[in-house]
Amino acid sequence: MSKEIMKERKDLEPISMYEITAKLFNHISKSVAEHLGEQGQYAMVEGIQSFIEEQGREITEHAGKACCELKPSELFSYEKLFDPQEIEQTFIKYTQVQENNGLEAMTMYAIMAKVFAYVSRSIVERFGEEGREVVMNGVGTFGEERGRDIARRAAAVGKPNNINNYLSNYDMGRSELFEYETLFHPQEIEQTFTKCVFAEQWKKDGMEEYGILYCHMIDPSIAKGFNPNFEVVHDQYVLKEGVCHFRFQMKDGQSGGTYHD
Repeated sequence: MSKEIMKERKDLEPISMYEITAKLFNHISKSVAEHLGEQGQYAMVEGIQSFIEEQGREITEHAGKACCELKPSELFSYEKLFDPQEIEQTFIKYTQVQENNGLEAMTMYAIMAKVFAYVSRSIVERFGEEGREVVMNGVGTFGEERGRDIARRAAAVGKPNNINNYLSNYDMGRSELFEYETLFHPQEIEQTFTKCVFAEQWKKDGMEEYGILYCHMIDPSIAKGFNPNFEVVHDQYVLKEGVCHFRFQMKDGQSGGTYHD
């Protein structure tokens, strides 16, 4: 098999949560820098520092001794969150420490949710409504980038970016951490999620107010990036009604289009 074919197949595999996490925080950081400047970036750092402190607290409180203080290589940091390899290495070391101390290791999905909530809370507490908008803007551009990549995936196997090729070329792998039902109707796709690892973590941490900023933006933004005529009606949320209900539709009954980079 040629290197080109092998690369193409690799490019069509689900994106790791390490890469997705790095993309998310790169977009949020860019939005913060553009709209809130240096003080906004400082708020991001403060939010991540709060998560770092929780990492250490969780281990020492469970182990009951100060000798279990985490090493820098086991702690997430502002700088690490922009590099998928750094995220992966830290995740592996951190979860090993959790397991060695009798704790249930967190998933990368849960860690991404926790860090997002801590960062969002820090920004919103400092900047109020403007901070909320800046965080949502970052999630929005992150989602649109992912949507464009889903369209690229469809194009790579000779499919247009229409409603029929959205879920089949989705970029993030689904796991048992999500439970959902998908119904295919003539003009739309309907999905109902009864379990979402992101929402579960936000509810567990009492961070619903900040997690919902992600929920409001992510799916409509991915759909927009996939095809400007594709839209999502998200009328129920796990964080509010206990389920997430989506209706994926093409505007004006359009079937879709072709991929444009």
